[in-house]
Amino acid sequence: MSDDAAAIAPEDLTLDEVRALLAPAIAANAAFDGWGDAARDLAAESHDIDADVARLAFADGPVAMIDAWFDHVDAEMARALPPERLGAMKIRERITALVEARLAVLAPEREALRRARAVLALPQNVARAARLGWRSVDRMWRLAGDRATDYNHYTKRAMLLAVYAATTTVFLDDESEAHADTSAFLARRIDGIMRFEKSKAAFQQRATRRPSLSRFVGRLRYPVV
Repeated sequence: MSDDAAAIAPEDLTLDEVRALLAPAIAANAAFDGWGDAARDLAAESHDIDADVARLAFADGPVAMIDAWFDHVDAEMARALPPERLGAMKIRERITALVEARLAVLAPEREALRRARAVLALPQNVARAARLGWRSVDRMWRLAGDRATDYNHYTKRAMLLAVYAATTTVFLDDESEAHADTSAFLARRIDGIMRFEKSKAAFQQRATRRPSLSRFVGRLRYPVV
């Protein structure tokens, strides 16, 4: 939430601003109370937001609360890595730094994240969970400078989504100092993405140099003189 919005009187906030304001507080409460009414109402009380307004802001229930929290986490990730800092890095370093920045924001609320994943794993929430995951990895790639609009747009995001999901699983149970085991796991997975991208680029380059059968046949019919 912006500083300007934070300065607005609680009763004057829009529902979007209420969601942004309450999301991190709900996550802090969700570690103990789960993603439900109790976590939402406690967060509302701590920010002097009317309980009915908070209920309206999160009318879709726990998934709406998780959605708002993930949006907050993405915003904090972007804030931690401004464009001038990312611009000095290679692409592999950018992606690694973005994933690690997102995990750093999540670190104080690992239990809330664990509970959020359990909620999102429910059959009725799987499609929404996929959209939330895609939104986050799309933001990472865009922050990293990716502007692909062809099939590369989708393959890059699909691979990063798989890497991020696996890394988060390791992260949730990582008790090593400074989450060193998670960092090592992530580094290996990012290596895999980079190798794949390098191989894909080489294949595409070979494909462009491959003789065209249609052009060859055309030249037989209409020789170049």
